[in-house]
Amino acid sequence: MSALTHLTAATELPAGLLLAGGLLLGLLFGSFLNVVVWRLPRGESVAWPGSRCPACGHAVRPRDNLPLLGWLLLRGRCRDCAAPISPRYPLVELAGGLAAVAALLAAPSPAAAAAALLLLLALIAVFLIDLDHRLILDVITLPGVALGLLLCPLLGTARLDALLGAAGGWLVLEGVRLGYRRWRGFDGLGGGDVKLAAMLGAWLGWQGVLLTFLLGSLVGALVGLALTARGRAGRLTALPYGVFLAPAAAAIVFWGRAAWSWYLGL
Repeated sequence: MSALTHLTAATELPAGLLLAGGLLLGLLFGSFLNVVVWRLPRGESVAWPGSRCPACGHAVRPRDNLPLLGWLLLRGRCRDCAAPISPRYPLVELAGGLAAVAALLAAPSPAAAAAALLLLLALIAVFLIDLDHRLILDVITLPGVALGLLLCPLLGTARLDALLGAAGGWLVLEGVRLGYRRWRGFDGLGGGDVKLAAMLGAWLGWQGVLLTFLLGSLVGALVGLALTARGRAGRLTALPYGVFLAPAAAAIVFWGRAAWSWYLGL
């Protein structure tokens, strides 16, 4: 039974209405993610002041701050200065909404859906901040480790597996980072990647973080080869690893058990 089935039985509300409510809640979280992604790397508060146009500084009116609808009604431009508003804003809001719907459909209980959504939102933030700034912030990963160790049973991860995953994820990437430094004279990974690995291990267990490494490294290698073939990267070009680990971990949230069974079958 999914979280949606549990909620439908408990509230006697139609599944479509509950999914619509989940989508709306996810859109709101996605709107907040836009604030997080913009402000946290700049050391700004995510609570104050309210949303403002980055071009002219005018406060965004409440009616213009509605997820998805605000951007569409403004036709992608600031009401005050007509500066273009990046389509990434509504796309991030939509990602939050889809994450909430996916969690409701896939998780076995409402509590598990809430835990899965929390992890997915953190992964979206990690992906975007690392993409923009090549940073993975401690303010996301360190609380993420603690929350993962606390909530991991909701995702079907045994607490011992979570402890082994957090320690193992950290040790593996820290070993890679130090080994690369010794070999090349500079770090091949950042400290943020190491802490992200610990966070993923805490949520997904050692099996999940291993699969995340495999999938993220495979996708990263393919992207690196494609960029090299187009002359946009070289053999020593650094790519932000969190950009590949975050979506890989999101995939493992939903298909980790099936992927682990398939992997053992090899």
